[in-house]
Amino acid sequence: MERGAIGEYDVRVVGGERVNAFIPDPLPPDPPLELDGEFLQSMESASFALGGLNAASVLMPDKSLFIYAYVRKEAVLSSQIEGSRSSLADLLLAELDEAPGVPVDDITEVSNYVAALEHGLERMRNGFPLSNRLLREIHGILLSSGRGSRLHPGEFRTSQNWIGGRRPGEADFVPPPPHAVAECMGELEEFIHATNDGMPTLLRAGLAHLQFETIRPFLDGNGRVGRLLIAMMLCHAGVLQEPLLYLSLFFKQHRSVYYQLLDRVRRTGDWERWLAFFSTECGRRRKGRFPPPCA
Repeated sequence: MERGAIGEYDVRVVGGERVNAFIPDPLPPDPPLELDGEFLQSMESASFALGGLNAASVLMPDKSLFIYAYVRKEAVLSSQIEGSRSSLADLLLAELDEAPGVPVDDITEVSNYVAALEHGLERMRNGFPLSNRLLREIHGILLSSGRGSRLHPGEFRTSQNWIGGRRPGEADFVPPPPHAVAECMGELEEFIHATNDGMPTLLRAGLAHLQFETIRPFLDGNGRVGRLLIAMMLCHAGVLQEPLLYLSLFFKQHRSVYYQLLDRVRRTGDWERWLAFFSTECGRRRKGRFPPPCA
């Protein structure tokens, strides 16, 4: 369903050039989502698959070693999307202090990702809510060392960022201006914890991920935190007992479609097409069944 742009532009002149910073409307989408039969079947399939994944984690006789390797594989894939060149073997060797010749910054980024995820999950197990404060803590660990460590780890940005181009005036996309970040993230936090709309957790996670990637509240590390947010929302809601669902491999394999759909939602409000793509991997549907991005 095309609703039109899902926000408005804050237009200003910076350094003599026009900058159009996009401020998204609060979630949930308005008008509401159109959930037709095919879409509902897709979400049902995804929910069923998540239930099976959760049951497997509960019945697994010794899950600690499996989860140890699984989390690290996700850390490698998520970091590779951001340009890291390290492999799972590199990370495991580094943890044994046996990784000569591996780029230090690459290994540091992956190790920080593991530490950030484990910190977030441990905090939630101890009763701390999934909140902006926790996201800032996770970001602080993610960028505590290595590349990006000087870009204000653990703090929402106070300067403008952008995607593509050398300057915001020629960028492909400019997220909200700094003064709007706190309000946008506050609205996102309220949506994550809403309990009166009857929305399934998987649907909420898909909407929240795209909204986070649109706000891009940090100067660096937004992609990694945004992907972590999906797993953390599912664990926080009790859909999964352990962090066993990660979409980095799927997003990496279909990167161009992923970015096209993010842009399409911002321009047209077609949340349904994005959610169909999002539920594809969650439900393990066969290749080729998710809808194309369209122009």
